[in-house]
Amino acid sequence: MHNEHRTSRRSAGVGRTADLATNPFRVDRDRVASSPFFARLGGVTQVVSSTGSGLLVHNRLTHSLKVAQAARAIAERLTGRPELTAVLEKLGGCDPDVVEAAALAHDLGHPPFGHLGEQVLDRLARHRFGLPDGFEGNAQSFRIVTTTDVRGPKALGLDLTVAVRAAMLKYPWTRHQKVGLEVAPRGASEPEDMPGTGSSKFSAYVTEINDLRQARETFDGRIEAWQQTVEASVMDTADDIAYAIHDLEDFHRVGVLQHATVAAELGTWQAQALDLAGLSDAELGAEIRMPGRSLETLRRRMHLKDSWVMSDEAFALAVRKVSKELVDGLLAVPFDGSVEAEQAVAGFSARWTRRLVDAVGVIEEPTPRSGHVVLAVQQWHEVQVLKFVHRRFVLLRPDLALHQRGQARLLTSLVDALEQWVTDRTEADRLPRRLHDLVELAETEYAALARTEPSTLVGPAGELPVGPDAVKNLARGRAVVDFVASLTDNQAAALLEALSGRTGQLWTDAFVL
Repeated sequence: MHNEHRTSRRSAGVGRTADLATNPFRVDRDRVASSPFFARLGGVTQVVSSTGSGLLVHNRLTHSLKVAQAARAIAERLTGRPELTAVLEKLGGCDPDVVEAAALAHDLGHPPFGHLGEQVLDRLARHRFGLPDGFEGNAQSFRIVTTTDVRGPKALGLDLTVAVRAAMLKYPWTRHQKVGLEVAPRGASEPEDMPGTGSSKFSAYVTEINDLRQARETFDGRIEAWQQTVEASVMDTADDIAYAIHDLEDFHRVGVLQHATVAAELGTWQAQALDLAGLSDAELGAEIRMPGRSLETLRRRMHLKDSWVMSDEAFALAVRKVSKELVDGLLAVPFDGSVEAEQAVAGFSARWTRRLVDAVGVIEEPTPRSGHVVLAVQQWHEVQVLKFVHRRFVLLRPDLALHQRGQARLLTSLVDALEQWVTDRTEADRLPRRLHDLVELAETEYAALARTEPSTLVGPAGELPVGPDAVKNLARGRAVVDFVASLTDNQAAALLEALSGRTGQLWTDAFVL
C-alpha cells in the first residue's frame, strides 16, 4: 500500500552489527522519541487522568519509558547468555536497540483516556463509520509509524527498519484475518460479547496490510506466520511486567489500593482454597462479592485459557508471594509522602522488576498462546495475580466507572461534532488542515484497496458495498478517528468545548498534530 523504499532500510536477520554512530536501530529509536506523537503521550491517560487533580500517576509516556527500560534489560540479558546465541540467531535475532525502539513506539496510537478511549473509538468506527476493522491501539501505533507521522525523511511515516516495525507487531494479523489454528493465539479470538467482530487484538488495519507483510517477510521460515518475532515477544513481556508493577504503585500512592480489601481477598482464598475449589460455577457466581471468590474465578479462567502453563501449585505459591510482598509489605503502611514511604515504593518496584526480568527465557517451539520469550512458570503466575489485584481493586471500582462514563460521552460528542464538520460542504475550506490531509490520505488508501483488495473493505457478512460513495464515507470515518486518536486528554476536552460553543477561548492547541 505504501512506498516500497522502506525495504531498503535493512532487512531483519542474523548477524546484526553496526557502528554506534550509524546504527539504524538507534536512528529508529531517536525518530520515535522525537515524534510529537510520542510527546503527546505525556498527556494521555494510563489508567486514570492526573489532569486537574495533582495526582502523581503514570501516563502513557512514563509507562512507555519504563517498558523500554525493562525491554532493553531483558534483551541484554538474553543476548548475554552464550547458550542462547544459536537459537536467537535461528529465530531472527534479538537486538537491544530494536527492542527499545519498538517499546518506545508500542503505545503511540493510544487515544485520549487510555483503554476507555480505545473501546469508544472502536465502537464508533465500526457502527457509525462502517470501518470493518474499527479501531485498535496497537494497529493505530503501527499506522502512525508507517503512514500518518510525516516527520520522517520520507513522505509517509517514520521510515523505520523492518526489524523495528516487525517488533511492534504484538498481534501480527489484521482484524478479520484467519489465523487457521485450532487453539487461537492470545488476542486472536473474538470477544465473547461481540461475536462476528474479528480478533480481540490485532496490530494492523487493512490500510497497512502491505506494511505488515513487508515487515514480516524477512522472518519467513524462521518463525510461524502468527508468532511474534523474538524482539516483539521481549517488548510484549516487558509491557506485562511494567503494567503489573507500576500501576499498583500509583494506586498505593493515591490511597486507592486499600490494605484491608486486598488482604481479605488473598487471605480468604488461601485459607479456603479447597472449599472454594469445590463450589460449582453457579455457586461461585452467586457469591462473587464475597472475599476469595474473584481470585478463585481467576484460577478457573487460567485453567481454561492457559492450560499449557497453569499449575495450581504455582498459583498458590504466587498468591502467597504477592500477599507477603504487597499486602504484608507495601500496603501495610499507608503512603504518606515520607522518605520511608517513598523508599518502600521504590524497593517494591525494584525487587519485582529484577525478579521478573531475571526470570525471562526463550522457547524455540512455543504454544500458540505464548511467544518465544516467556517468563518462568512461577513468575508468570505471579504476574497474573498482580494484574488481578489491579483489575479487581482499581479498574472495577464504581467511582472510576463514573469518571470513565463521562469521558466516553465526551469522546462520542467530539466524534459527532467532527463528523458533522467534515461532511459540511460549506465548511470544506475551513477544516483543520490536519483533518483535511487525513481525509485525503484515507481516500487514496481506500480507493486503492477497492481496486486491488476489495474484500478487505467489507464486513464478515459482506454487508458494505465497495463503491465511490462507500470509499468516501470510509475515508471520512478513518480520518476523524485518526484525528481524535492523535489528541491528548486536554486537547480532546478543549476541542469539544470550542465546537460546542461553551468557551470564549479563540485558539486551542488541539490542531497542532
